[in-house]
Amino acid sequence: MSRLRMKAVREMNEKDLQSRVIEMRTELSKLEVENAKGTLRKESGKIKPLKRDIARLLTRLNEMDKK
Repeated sequence: MSRLRMKAVREMNEKDLQSRVIEMRTELSKLEVENAKGTLRKESGKIKPLKRDIARLLTRLNEMDKK
């Protein structure tokens, strides 16, 4: 999954944002389980950017709720 830019996030509607958050959280949980087991090798650098992308999406959702 590619990194999200705030410009792309702002173009999404609320339904897309919510579905993307769910999708990214499931991927994050899979990566964290593999990391805990010790089987995560190449993808260990994907956890932190994924968390940041989820935060970007949630920030945009909160901005939309406030308006």
